Amino acid sequence: MNEYEKMKQQVSAVKKSLIPLIFGLIIVVGSMGSFYTVQPDEKAVIIRLGKYYGTNDSGFHWKLPFGIDQKYILKTERILQSEFGFRTIESRGSRTRYSSKGYLDESIMLTGDLNVAVVEWVVQYRISDPFKYIFASRDPEKTIRDISESIMRRVVGDKLVSEVLTTGRAEISEKAKVLSQEILDRYDIGIRVVSVQLQDVTPPESVKQAFNEVNEAKQEQEKLINEAEEQYNKVIPRAKGKADERISKAEGYAEALVNRSKGDAAKFSAVLKEYKKAPSITKKRIYLETMEELYSNFETLTIVDDGVKGLLPIFNKLGKE
Repeated sequence: MNEYEKMKQQVSAVKKSLIPLIFGLIIVVGSMGSFYTVQPDEKAVIIRLGKYYGTNDSGFHWKLPFGIDQKYILKTERILQSEFGFRTIESRGSRTRYSSKGYLDESIMLTGDLNVAVVEWVVQYRISDPFKYIFASRDPEKTIRDISESIMRRVVGDKLVSEVLTTGRAEISEKAKVLSQEILDRYDIGIRVVSVQLQDVTPPESVKQAFNEVNEAKQEQEKLINEAEEQYNKVIPRAKGKADERISKAEGYAEALVNRSKGDAAKFSAVLKEYKKAPSITKKRIYLETMEELYSNFETLTIVDDGVKGLLPIFNKLGKE
C-alpha cells in the first residue's frame, strides 16, 4: 500500500468521524433556537408545516427546528386600544398629552336632528383567540377601527345633538360596545371589546360660541324652572295646610252645632214627655225656673203688689231702686 492510499484512507476515516459530529452540531444549534418562553400575559400560536398545530399558554416550551414549527406570540391579556379623533402624544404617570389636529375626519358626525358634533372616543379590546386574530383577518386593527367608526356614526345619528353632548353619553358608549361586538362576532376574528369610552364631545369650532350661548340660555331656563318649583313647593303645601285647618274647624263647629241641637231636641222631648204627664205642674215648674233665671240677673229687686194704692217707688236704674 503506497502513501497515497494511506492518506486516502485517513481522509475517509476523518470524514466518517466528522459526519456524526456535524449532524450533532446541527441538531444542537437547531435545538438551541427551538426553546422559547411565553410570558404570563401572552399566548403562542404554533403553525407546523403550514397548518395550525396548537396554542401554548405561559411557560417554557420547545418547537421543532429548521422552520418546521413557526411560533407567533401575542399579548392576549393586555388591553389594547384604538383612539378616534385624537392621538396620545405623551404619557408620563398621571399626565397625558393629546392631539386632535388632523383627525377631524374621524370625529365629526351628523346627529339625528341634522346638527353636527365632534365626537372623540376610545375603543379598548382584548385578543380572545390569537389564532383567529392572526389568520382570520389581514389587518385586525384596521378592521376594528372601521367597525367602531361605522357603529359610532350610526349610534350618534340616532340621537339629538343635546343628548350627544350631555345626558346620552353613557347610553351611546354602551350601545356602541354591544353593536361593535355583534359585528366582530360575525366576522369571527378573535377580538373581545372591553369598553367604548367617549372622551370629548363638542360642537364644531365655527358654531361653538352660538352653541354655548344656547346652553347658557337653557341653564338659565332650568334655573328659573327650579326656582318656580321651589316656590310652588313652599306656597302650595302651606295653602293646603291652612285650607285643611279651616275645613277641620268648620267640620268641628258643624259637629258641635249638630250635637247641641240634638241635645236641645232631646231636652225638649224630655220636657214634653213630662208635660204630657202633668201639664199644670210642669207649666208652673217651667214658669218658676224661667223667672228664677231672669231675676238672677238683677242685683236689687223690688216687687210691688198690684193691690197697693198710692205707692210711688223711684228707680235710678233698671233693676235698681
